[in-house]
Amino acid sequence: MNRNALLSFALLSIGSLSAAAEVRLPNVLSDHAVLQRSRPIHIWGTGAAQESVTVTLHGQTVTAAANADGNWELWLRPEEAGGPYELTVTGSQSSAPLKRTDLLIGDVWFASGQSNMEFPLKGFTGAPLLNGDKEIASSTQPKIRLLRERRRISAVVQSDAQDTWTLCTPETAKDFSAVGYFFSRELMQEEHVPIGVIDSTWGGTPAHAWMSGEGIAYANLPSVAADAARIAIDQGRADTLKARYAAEDAALKEAGKEVPTHARLPYDHSGSWTPSTLYNGMVAPFTKFGIKGVIWYQGETDTAPERAPYYARVFPAMIQDWRRQWGQGIFPFLYVQISNFGHVHEGWGQVRDAQRRTLELGQTGMAVTLDVGNHENVHPSDKQTVAHRLALVARESVYGEKVQGESPTFMQATQEGGAMRVWLAHASGLRSEMNPLTEFEVAGEDHKFSPAEATIDGETIVVKATAVATPRYVRYAWNGGVDCYVYNGKGLPLGTFTSER
Repeated sequence: MNRNALLSFALLSIGSLSAAAEVRLPNVLSDHAVLQRSRPIHIWGTGAAQESVTVTLHGQTVTAAANADGNWELWLRPEEAGGPYELTVTGSQSSAPLKRTDLLIGDVWFASGQSNMEFPLKGFTGAPLLNGDKEIASSTQPKIRLLRERRRISAVVQSDAQDTWTLCTPETAKDFSAVGYFFSRELMQEEHVPIGVIDSTWGGTPAHAWMSGEGIAYANLPSVAADAARIAIDQGRADTLKARYAAEDAALKEAGKEVPTHARLPYDHSGSWTPSTLYNGMVAPFTKFGIKGVIWYQGETDTAPERAPYYARVFPAMIQDWRRQWGQGIFPFLYVQISNFGHVHEGWGQVRDAQRRTLELGQTGMAVTLDVGNHENVHPSDKQTVAHRLALVARESVYGEKVQGESPTFMQATQEGGAMRVWLAHASGLRSEMNPLTEFEVAGEDHKFSPAEATIDGETIVVKATAVATPRYVRYAWNGGVDCYVYNGKGLPLGTFTSER
């Protein structure tokens, strides 16, 4: 090797070492980010092994040392809402400080689920947003920041997000979750703090895809765990074959030969329905980042007969899993009870009732949306009402406002002769436009339900059916489509329930 070549190699090596030594922050700690107020602020990243790293934000300065792998982390003291601020990260072996600008301190909400949370302001094909053009045109909101994470499936846990924070403008908001945007807008206006919202969604996905492998094992979900174990084995085979095919194809190309078309692998399970793949790719990268809470809209995919009976176990297990993974206590987890839809099968009732029962977990809240569904389209256009009801729950249960944001909620049912009396919470001013009420059913000891008539009696509902002389159980709005709605005095609807356990 001649002198010039050696000099070039040396310069390249020095450049590579210099680049490797530069401190780096994860994508979620980008320009325009919102950092969670009133709790220690977690800052982390990478640099050179054993490098001393100093972080400065709003008058605070904290230093930490990277470990042998170059990973470092530190916590800043809690800050109150405010900004914009600049974050500076200086590494002892880095060529220049790393800066992040236009940071706000406020509340961060993680918006996730399937297509009705994914549904953007520009709508879907054949399913426009109500007043979509007007909403997009007015979406410049300096105190709201958006992070829209692209779809990603992964067989292993990912440590960094793919995307970064942006300002909230018509250009960025049009592709963003409508429910996430409207929810954030109401909180920003009512609580007077900056709001950051992370849109991590994928349509048509089951809840178990959003759970960690550890969470599935911890919750003792045999059907999901068996699938996960089988898939892990199969995926290993698929990955081995993919690697072999890639090597063979490269050799053929190098030799100038034609590369054959390979058959589709029969056991490639790297899809969005696979247990844990969405958690790994689209949730795990955010679990070091401080949040106020989660808003969730999912369940339609889990109405399938093979999954609906298990949703009452899977959904609360997923919530507990996320709380363990974030490690910041029992944060608020607010969700939507899935809407009215025209398919008549009991999977919808099972999932909606499972969502109701999940309220037994602490720091959960549910927005009922039976009356804003669409018999013909699983993607109803009125996302404003959905978001408003979620925001009402947040304003009351999280922010302490006296807005009476809870829908009427089933408490118990008691037998009174040939009728069942349904006792409700949050039922002041109970009313309906229909009398007698429909969509109610009762059953005897045989658990065979028959249509019933119901009438409102104060804050209770009395239900009876001539076909069931001695009723034991009562349920409401059990099928996908619903045509009778019961409201409290605040105009919030009663959700699906059954008194069966």
